[in-house]
Amino acid sequence: MRTPGTVLLASLLLIPAARATELTVERLFEAPDLGGPTLRQPRFSPDGRLVSYLRAREDDPSAYDLWAYDLAARRHRQLVDSRLLLPQAEVLSAAEEARRERQRTAALRGIVEYAWAPDSQGLLFPLGGDLYHYDLARPADAAVRRLTATEAGETDARYSPRGRYVSFVRDQDLYAVEVATGIERRLSSGGGGPISHGVAEFIAQEEMGRDTGYWWSPDERHLAFARVDETPVAEIERFEIHADGVRSHRQRYPEAGAANASVRLAILSLETGTTDWADLGPDDHYLARVHWFPEGGHLLVQRQSRDQKRLDLLDIPASGGSGRLLFTETSPTWVELHDDLHFVPGRREFLWSSARSGHNHLYRHDYDGQLLGAVTSGDWDVAGDTGEPAVRGIDARPGRVYFMATLKSPLERQLYVADLDAGASGAPRALTANAGWHSVTMSQDARRFLLHYSDPLQPPQLSLHDAAGKRLAWLIENRLDDRHPYAPYRDHYSVPEFGTLPAGDGTPLHWQLLRPTGFDPARQYPAIVLVYGGPTAQTVQRRWGDRRGGQVAQILAQRGYVVFRLDNRGSGSRGHAFASSLYRALGTVEVEDQLAGVAWLASQPWVDPARIGVQGWSYGGYMVLLLLAHAPGTFAAGVAGAPVTDWRLYDTHYTERYLGRPQDESEAYRRASVLSHAGAIRDRLLLIHGMADDNVLFTHTTQLIPVLVATGRPFEVLPYPGSRHAALSFRDTGIHGWKTILDFFDRYLVPGDGVAGSRPDHSAGD
Repeated sequence: MRTPGTVLLASLLLIPAARATELTVERLFEAPDLGGPTLRQPRFSPDGRLVSYLRAREDDPSAYDLWAYDLAARRHRQLVDSRLLLPQAEVLSAAEEARRERQRTAALRGIVEYAWAPDSQGLLFPLGGDLYHYDLARPADAAVRRLTATEAGETDARYSPRGRYVSFVRDQDLYAVEVATGIERRLSSGGGGPISHGVAEFIAQEEMGRDTGYWWSPDERHLAFARVDETPVAEIERFEIHADGVRSHRQRYPEAGAANASVRLAILSLETGTTDWADLGPDDHYLARVHWFPEGGHLLVQRQSRDQKRLDLLDIPASGGSGRLLFTETSPTWVELHDDLHFVPGRREFLWSSARSGHNHLYRHDYDGQLLGAVTSGDWDVAGDTGEPAVRGIDARPGRVYFMATLKSPLERQLYVADLDAGASGAPRALTANAGWHSVTMSQDARRFLLHYSDPLQPPQLSLHDAAGKRLAWLIENRLDDRHPYAPYRDHYSVPEFGTLPAGDGTPLHWQLLRPTGFDPARQYPAIVLVYGGPTAQTVQRRWGDRRGGQVAQILAQRGYVVFRLDNRGSGSRGHAFASSLYRALGTVEVEDQLAGVAWLASQPWVDPARIGVQGWSYGGYMVLLLLAHAPGTFAAGVAGAPVTDWRLYDTHYTERYLGRPQDESEAYRRASVLSHAGAIRDRLLLIHGMADDNVLFTHTTQLIPVLVATGRPFEVLPYPGSRHAALSFRDTGIHGWKTILDFFDRYLVPGDGVAGSRPDHSAGD
């Protein structure tokens, strides 16, 4: 499937030093992408003839066009050049900007999402606030048809299940355009202000993994949609400070312990135009997921309790009402939401993922909710790539399910197949084996799959396979040869090392380490800890490093730093008990584990314990501040980006999952707050925050600053006017931010002679 790692490593070592080039921050944002051809959202057409994908432009790694690969002809072709269709800069509506921020695609341009028509004859994509339909039956120069042309932007667009309509949200109401005629129909009314129809509320998008607020029935007779009323949510005044002035925004932000939006589920009949309502019980719950049963006529709704310890699966008829309870998942800590509910074709049953055994596994349930049996079991997790379902396909004919799991190692994702009827005693069979990170997209008939693969020595590849795992073709082989964009930097590449160290209770914790370029074990080097540490996240993985994480780490290694990261207790893919270590204990266990990692790092003879720095963003920024506060003198310098400083200021669903409500768990909130401990910070600190951040509000940093000022110790602040949470993902602020971070560490971790790896002179300062 790829060039063996030993051969690749040899090729890295054999490149003559004269050809070596140092990697720069600027190069991370330039074209072509360092990882090689960058593909997003590869998908089979419903009929399996084409593979579509978004590909970054050769002159701009953040701008994407729509492409397709013909499986029979084995030929790639560009379908839509976004720059020709929209030559000017794209202007997005506030709703679309917010949606992309929630989906972490705000830094991308061009075509950033698309969908196949059910008959495989068309594709739908948004661009510049309007919607376009690409007709594969027409000549290429006449294939694109504009479906909307309005001042208001359209968001969350998709084909109806039979392809008759394209539906979307505009100005907080639902609409549909008939594809054949272009006739537009309004499906809801009354949206505006705090009321919206068909829109996923802020909490659903940011914390619950639900980015839509409407759902078509399979027969196109009904459309279920969420009616969101944000009136109960308190307004905060958020000042977006831009370079050209200050803009005040009234944002409804549901802080921990406060009221959430009121969400009701409506069911519209397309034939009569009448709307019925599902009765989901008292308002203080979350509308977690909505599905239609394949036969139509009934909805399968997931309702989560406010404390997130209970998840009910409900059967709701299309006529509305309270329906019936199928079954309930409960947990003494929290029930994790997921997208692994899959109906089995030809059977009146569905697959369901649950951590009821302590690890995430697959179970069969019938339409009445009765448990038919476990499909998988063991001391490992069924787990997909970040944000993706673990189940990749179901072939009902032989009764097989294809899924991703950590059976081999939590640092990898491998593809497995299991028999639906064999029960948990039947061992799943691995279809992939290389020690790296696999991500799979399967055809609708589950006879072929696309394999996206990378490891620390192999940039991302894309290949076509049959259901048995045999490779049929390369779509992107992406060899790391002399023609590869990374070729000039191979000689300086630091091969990641992996290992484990014990937590205080003996639990093994996985770490990753990069040694400096030209490493000499007789010298002592400064070190930088890259930290996140947040619940269920995972940063130690056997995969090629992305721009923001892995390649910045390579730059640090080139500059003479040892680079270290560790997944503490509470991180993902290690079972529910491991994740639950942080229950009612944010700011404790993860800090202890990271300090254990730093102690191990400082004990290495080639690390200078007096020159260790730490950097993190978001929850990682929170961790930096707590590490500096709980262990003064352990770090010479720290960089905290967009940090949470007081969990009472963060949103309900995320915060209450781990800490409960502040009115019930005041001590847990006090203990977890940076403000309770920041007075102990004595080491050099750089704070970075986007001043228009609508996720971790800039208020978190402004409340911290007076506490730091009161200590009398110097610290530095870098605010970015107009920037939101992903400030370092954008070219201008990204280049400036990372160069500022590098300069900060060079000032406080590298001695006056500027040579990393020699001992510092401690006589010149604190």
